[in-house]
Amino acid sequence: MIEANSVFKCLSDETRLLATLLIQKEGELCVGELVEAIKDSQPKISRHLGQLRRSGILIDRKQGQWVYYSINKNLPEWVINILKSANDGYEEQLNNALESLSRYANKSIKTATA
Repeated sequence: MIEANSVFKCLSDETRLLATLLIQKEGELCVGELVEAIKDSQPKISRHLGQLRRSGILIDRKQGQWVYYSINKNLPEWVINILKSANDGYEEQLNNALESLSRYANKSIKTATA
């Protein structure tokens, strides 16, 4: 059961809100991608992701050494509506982070094929 107090507390933090919106937009992301997009340290991003997972907003899956995070598909409609509204109000920050993520993805692809 997802509690309103937990959802609002998690989403009141700028880093957690941006991470959640990025994951919602991209489908799923790993810690390294979020570090690059948000421009914050790995331990801090990991701590925030843990809080979002414990609150029920995010779920995770492990693939090899990587942990990927995605939006919990069983979120109540009211939480989904909050995320949609937050997305509308956070457009500039989200676009900047998506641009950083895009550069990171292109760099990773070039490095892997070199």
